[in-house]
Amino acid sequence: MLMDENQKREEFTHHWLEVEPSVSAYVFASISGFHDAEDVVQRIAGELARRFEEYDVDKPFVGWALWIAKSRVIDFYRTQDRTRIVFSDELLGRLADTIAKQADGRSRRREALEACLDELPVKSRRLLDLRYVDELSAEETARAVGSTSGSVRVLLSRVRTVLTSCIERRLAMENS
Repeated sequence: MLMDENQKREEFTHHWLEVEPSVSAYVFASISGFHDAEDVVQRIAGELARRFEEYDVDKPFVGWALWIAKSRVIDFYRTQDRTRIVFSDELLGRLADTIAKQADGRSRRREALEACLDELPVKSRRLLDLRYVDELSAEETARAVGSTSGSVRVLLSRVRTVLTSCIERRLAMENS
């Protein structure tokens, strides 16, 4: 039984990490105060975790998450001073639909990026990791690989071009 709970928690965490940028974008577009929006996102995450067993696995998680987010945004405005601008339910619904559609595109693009990264030569992948994962400057990256910063910049530019082409090719094949 304990393993089941751990699996559910892992599955929820995977889904949440995938949709959190979309949920946050929706909430931050709907609520002007940064701290208020942050609080609402946290409440949404908690509610999604508590209600995860209600999620229909045959439907996109992002749609379910945004449906709950819409409800929490409406609740937020109901508890606020009535002089604040309140978005209509229709507008909030359209915003959620738009974000859900964009999230699907980002997900396919991310999958293509991951596949393309796996195809890179080890040296190219190491350069990307040093520069973007470890967040080293071009100069620090150059020192780490025994090269010049100019050479690292050129190589990174070439790798980014290769990745862009690979992603576009994969997405085009997916759409045909």
